[in-house]
Order: sequence, then C-alpha cells, then structure tokens
Amino acid sequence: MSFQQSVIETMKKRQSVRTYETRNISETHLQKIEKYMTDEKPFIGPFGKQGNIQLVHVTNNVTDKGIKLGTYGFIKNPTAYIVGVSENNKYALVDFGYTFHRLVLYLTELELGTCWMGGTFNRNSFEKEISINDGHFIPCVTPIGYPKEKQRMFDKALRYVVKADNKKVWEKLFYNVSFEKPLTKNQAGDLETPIEMVRIGPSASNKQPWRLVLTEDRKTCHFYIEHTPNYSSKLGYDMQLLDMGIAMCQFELACKELDINGEWQVEEPAIQVPDENIEYIVSWRRK
Repeated sequence: MSFQQSVIETMKKRQSVRTYETRNISETHLQKIEKYMTDEKPFIGPFGKQGNIQLVHVTNNVTDKGIKLGTYGFIKNPTAYIVGVSENNKYALVDFGYTFHRLVLYLTELELGTCWMGGTFNRNSFEKEISINDGHFIPCVTPIGYPKEKQRMFDKALRYVVKADNKKVWEKLFYNVSFEKPLTKNQAGDLETPIEMVRIGPSASNKQPWRLVLTEDRKTCHFYIEHTPNYSSKLGYDMQLLDMGIAMCQFELACKELDINGEWQVEEPAIQVPDENIEYIVSWRRK
C-alpha cells in the first residue's frame, strides 16, 4: 500500500483530533479504508508479528449492536472507531504500533482526523463489540471522522497539559556514536529528515521515549526506548512500546520517500546505556 501524497508532509500535518463534525464518513473514504484493511498483510510489522484492526461504526458513541463505547468525555462526535487487537509481548506491541500508525497516516492523507487512545477509553465496552482471540487484547483505539474546524476549549487545554506542541530538542533524543555525545542536525547527513520525523511523531503523554544512536559511518541507526518508570503499570502492558513502533514507522517511511534504502535488524550493539531505564529495541542498517 503506497501513499498518494508526500508521507513526510502528512507526518508534519498530523495531529490528534478529539472533536469531529457530525456528518458521516463518505462512501468513497469508507471504501478506501476497507480496501486498506483487506490488502495483503497490511498489519504485519517489521518483526513479523500480525495484529488485527477492526472498524466499528457509531452513532452518539453507540455501535450498531447497541453497545455504548466509553471514552470518558475525551472524544466528541466520532462516526467510527478503529479498534486494534494484539498479543501482549514486546515485539508484538512494537509491530502493532508500527502498523497502526501507518493506518493513522493513511487516514490523515484522506483528511480524516484520528487520536491515539491507550489509557483513556473503556476497554470492556470495546471488547464487547469485537472478536478477540485468546492471548490478545486491545492496546489502543482511535476515533475517526472529519475534524471540526473550531477546537473545543477542552481540546486546547488537553494539548497544553500533555505539552503536545512542545517536542524535545534533538540533543535530548538523538546521539552520535554513544550516549555521551548528542547528535545535531548537521551531523546526521541524509538521515536528518527521517530522524526529525521520529522527533515530531506522536507518543503517549508526549513523553517521546525513543532514543537513537547513529554510528560513526552513518550506516546504522540504533533505536532504544527510555522507559518511564511505572508509567503503564495500571494498564497491564507497556504503552511506550507502541511509541517505538510509531518512531520506526515515521523513520522508515521517510527513508523510503527519500530513496534511502535500509532494513531492520536486531543486533544488540556494544553501546553502554546511561541507566537501567534505557533498553535496546532494534537497529536500522543501510543496504
């Protein structure tokens, strides 16, 4: 599945939408979404783990089955939800974040609004609506619909609280050869834009847990996660692993658009990490 527009520009304009117009999604857009969801292997990520994503139509937050879906007042006037299902293990969750975000970007290209929701929805109500295999669960959902041009005061206040428009600078996220030397934009070469797309990507509570280390020859970029202690303890899964999948998706799609060829490998580099909260996930290596 290829994007029809610049995916880099789509990444730049994507933002969380919590208030929607009441009109239904057009038949043309629904057909495109359904085609995307039925294309061969659309939800298998770089590690080969397969998730499941289902479209649920709603009217006043009530499904066709009469089930009321709860989002604790965060979302207003959605006409549908995309509901994701995954196994609860490290690489399955990273893969799920990758594939779910790729769909989010596709929906953004269609001018539809989305909002990643991991801890602010009632899982029980969504679990009643869809079929879930044993050993699987719903890590996240997103409402979809046409964004309402005038944001609610609630939306603006929430963006301020989570610092959605306040991204960390490069020197706090990206490193040159080791964690002892921050990476600047002018040191990144042709990977500057893919790395910048990682920086501007969405993450739970805008914590931006990704940490990248670029090798001296600029051929390999190591991806680490900086865990926020106890952040997801009440959820029963590590929500920040989804953020790593998002980072990988942003990076890889930007590389492809710029004709920078590479592949994902797990190799556990010999790089000393600053503390026990930082964990190696994967490396991207030029072909």
